[in-house]
Amino acid sequence: MIYKFKPTWMIPVVYNISPSKLKDMGIKAVFSDLDNTLIPWNNPDGTPQLREWISELKKNNIELIVISNNKHSRVQRALRSLKLNFISRSLKPLPRGINKALRDYHLHHKEVIMCGDQLLTDVWASNNANVRSVLVKPLIESDAWNTKPNRFLEKLIWKKLRNKYDDLDWQEDINDRN
Repeated sequence: MIYKFKPTWMIPVVYNISPSKLKDMGIKAVFSDLDNTLIPWNNPDGTPQLREWISELKKNNIELIVISNNKHSRVQRALRSLKLNFISRSLKPLPRGINKALRDYHLHHKEVIMCGDQLLTDVWASNNANVRSVLVKPLIESDAWNTKPNRFLEKLIWKKLRNKYDDLDWQEDINDRN
């Protein structure tokens, strides 16, 4: 069961993912968690790096779609200035939100990747939906109250993952090894 928590890639920040490399891989959409992946959970303003990355994705005809466990009003408010499509109340780690996005945007699981900062929600949901995952480091060290129990459990899962897999290393960008 531990394989369900194994990310395909581990990148420090989502903005490091090269849109041209994604395009070369046949990726048509990036699914992404919201809080501590695209924006800090306690600050809804996107950074200049995020805005530049979104622009580069668009230039490469890659759509960015947020898949969040947050309620609709929270995600809508956070993304207002970024003008991104989203799926709220996705119920990660269930594949519900990812599968809905695949259906709604007429995408195949091989045409997308899912980015997120949590093993217990984002990576697990990706693996449940048969979508490649990118684990990123949280943008800030603090978490919302409802994420703190997940972080504790992640420490235990990391120990098991590291014992089983020797290829869990942080890279600057995705590569084709997986």
